[in-house]
Amino acid sequence: MDLDEKLKLIKKTRDARLKGDGVSRVWDAIDKTEGLTTKEKLEKLISLTRTGPHPKPVKTFLRERGTPPFEVFERQYSLSCRYGRIPVASGLRISGETLALLSRDRAFAGLDLASALFLDLETTGLSGGVGVVPFLTGLAFYREGKFNIVQYLLHELNAEDRMIEELNGFFERMKFESVVSFNGKAFDLPLLETRFILHRKPFPLAELPHLDFLFSARSLWKHKHESCRLFHLSREVLFADRAEDISSAEIPMRYFQYLRTGDFSLIEPILYHNQEDLLSLLGVVIAGALLVSEDRDGDGVADWADGADMFGAARVFEHAGDLEQSVRYLEKALEGRISGEMAVLAKKKLSYILKKNQSWEKAIALWKDLTPANQLFCFKELAMYYEHKEKNYQEARRLAEEGLALSLGVSLEYEEDFSRRLGRLRKKMDRPLKKTKKP
Repeated sequence: MDLDEKLKLIKKTRDARLKGDGVSRVWDAIDKTEGLTTKEKLEKLISLTRTGPHPKPVKTFLRERGTPPFEVFERQYSLSCRYGRIPVASGLRISGETLALLSRDRAFAGLDLASALFLDLETTGLSGGVGVVPFLTGLAFYREGKFNIVQYLLHELNAEDRMIEELNGFFERMKFESVVSFNGKAFDLPLLETRFILHRKPFPLAELPHLDFLFSARSLWKHKHESCRLFHLSREVLFADRAEDISSAEIPMRYFQYLRTGDFSLIEPILYHNQEDLLSLLGVVIAGALLVSEDRDGDGVADWADGADMFGAARVFEHAGDLEQSVRYLEKALEGRISGEMAVLAKKKLSYILKKNQSWEKAIALWKDLTPANQLFCFKELAMYYEHKEKNYQEARRLAEEGLALSLGVSLEYEEDFSRRLGRLRKKMDRPLKKTKKP
């Protein structure tokens, strides 16, 4: 066997192993679904893991003669396609109210994703700043019954002004009404705006409502997955196959090497990475929107959403100030059999909302349920309730003493609180009863 054959065999073995790992993750999730026969589970496994080849983007040269200073790549996806387990068409059914909830911006209330621009940049550096150039601008949007991806690639750094000119015209023609990104508020939008300003162009996207989904993603899945990086979420939440992808860290090096050598094979993986990031962004936005939507079951969310997902949705509503919906989703999370720290946190959040609404009976039941787990906040809340609401100083004292014993050497904050509380309760209990005057 010669060297080329050995290399091909190694790559084939690696690809099979990676694909096998992905199939195993999908099966583990499907196997937990109740009410399905083994045949139905296998059919679902096949449908979710069936993947075709990733087509290369279609090139469109901006200049007919010579090597163009920059180049545009285009790719269209039918609305009948899925990215991982997420239907592409589902993005068009997300309401403006849901987008407003996820973005915490009421400007989205009258909008939808049909007029939105999905944005992702690949740059010469990851730290930002005036010296960092976005050499690849990835844009995605719904138009004419398709989900379209357009990528502007800069072949020569000194041609950036011409690419900015083309981008400016593109934005003006398309008349987008909002922007969707992943960490775009801190990185992509400010960087692209800086490049427009440096080339004396007004930035058409500056005043548009902006859904930076990184913040919602953290609320929805930080407690469930080890990372909220887009690449990780696309695999864990969407079950998307990104086995051929490269890391973001090596992209600047690849680009500078390409400028030195002209070897386009260095750029092709970057184009693929950017394309996958845009599809992943669409997918996680749809997944998050379905979790917080009332009609989520219509898109098969019930097949994959669990108690941890409901807990994440409750956090989204909590951050938006909708405590009523947060309570509903926390209760669904607990019905979904979450356990461990997540269950404790869900009960804690739920009890505080119930306390705020003065639903004392339900709140007390939750606090008492957690006392066997030695949760100090439960002893504090129960002691406060019996002292101030019931005036049952004996029970309040018992709970404070137990809380103090548990907090010693564990939490100075709780230790001091219980000590102060016990001192106050002793004074109240030692206070003599008022004598009634003789007639």
